[in-house]
Amino acid sequence: SFDTVALAIDNRPSSYGMAQACAAALADKGVNCIFYGVVPTPALAFQSMSDNMPAIMVTGSHIPFERNGLKFYRPDGEITKHDEAAILSVEDTCSHLELKELIVSEMAAVNYISRYTSLFSTPFLKNKRIGIYEHSSAGRDLYKPLFIALGAEVVSLGRSDNFVPIDTEAVSKEDREKARSWAKEFDLDAIFSTDGDGDRPLIADEAGEWLRGDILGLLCSLALDAEAVAIPVSCNSIISSGRFFKHVKLTKIGSPYVIEAFNELSRSYSRIVGFEANGGFLLGSDICINEQNLHALPTRDAVLPAIMLLYKSRNTSISALVNELPTRYTHSDRLQGITTDKSQSLISMGRENLSNLLSYIGLENEGAISTDMTDGMRITLRDGCIVHLRASGNAPELRCYAEANLLNRAQDLVNTTLANIKKRCLL
Repeated sequence: SFDTVALAIDNRPSSYGMAQACAAALADKGVNCIFYGVVPTPALAFQSMSDNMPAIMVTGSHIPFERNGLKFYRPDGEITKHDEAAILSVEDTCSHLELKELIVSEMAAVNYISRYTSLFSTPFLKNKRIGIYEHSSAGRDLYKPLFIALGAEVVSLGRSDNFVPIDTEAVSKEDREKARSWAKEFDLDAIFSTDGDGDRPLIADEAGEWLRGDILGLLCSLALDAEAVAIPVSCNSIISSGRFFKHVKLTKIGSPYVIEAFNELSRSYSRIVGFEANGGFLLGSDICINEQNLHALPTRDAVLPAIMLLYKSRNTSISALVNELPTRYTHSDRLQGITTDKSQSLISMGRENLSNLLSYIGLENEGAISTDMTDGMRITLRDGCIVHLRASGNAPELRCYAEANLLNRAQDLVNTTLANIKKRCLL
């Protein structure tokens, strides 16, 4: 049992009012509330876990600004899929609620910054210029002081008074062009950004090229000297090739599945991490860095992968680290306005007759050698390329992932697939 809940919000227009409603409902049930204001989701999670109390984050993450939602945390971390079902099965009513102004505590923000600055005895980012693409990220007021504390010269970029739903798996053409322009104009060594609630990173190299989230996760895991890794099946296959880690566990897409895999991995390994194609990084065990103990944080985090990438590249460049990896490219995008039912019917088509699906998505001449139904439909084509379709878990969107030995090939597979689906589904 508990008598206090931690509460925080992102920068969506509706988030503060929803937080007021949450606080009023908690008060109606005799539960206190500590309000941490606008902070990244992992900052709230870290604070609530440290205080051994549950938490609620008001955020719609990367989905369109007019939508919103709630993320729930138990005192020991993210809720499970079983917890989700239990929450949805309970319906309770409150008496008339009085929405009061909420007093902000700065402790979650302060402790989140300290979690990372305390790992380094010297300012290792001295002589590095880091751009912070702030837009409307929940962590935009934390990142600049954090990177300055690590020695960097920081350039603030693209701050927005309106909410911007950044999707780290479907970076817009505009944001790709912005990053290249900023990198050149300000002579940057890297650009750091996140999605709306600050749990998925977006990092560009010195040329302004955004890194894929799974490549960022791989480099961070190597910097942490991880033994075992849990990743969704949508991640780049070089990660599970056997050349980097003692063990790689493939899961369904979504942080609850990655966290679930930590229990299995902890029986045999002591340095455990997980990450996703969206860049969110989960620390599944305590890990010693520079003789400092970094406590486990089994929820998506955007800052740890950024810091460890910059630490690993402190005497070189980010692009040099990426170029040392085996050549295998991934690309992804989404088709908005596609209901879950429509997405599932597409996948059912492939399950019943794969040739029909390949024809439907414009790949009838490719040929397939295998499929994986772990999460959606993942098709390995005759030439070894991969196309993966699945319904988004939190918006009416169809996600498409592709993997190939050439970037243009991966991009073409995604573009062709989504263009054909759009033409047929949205007639």
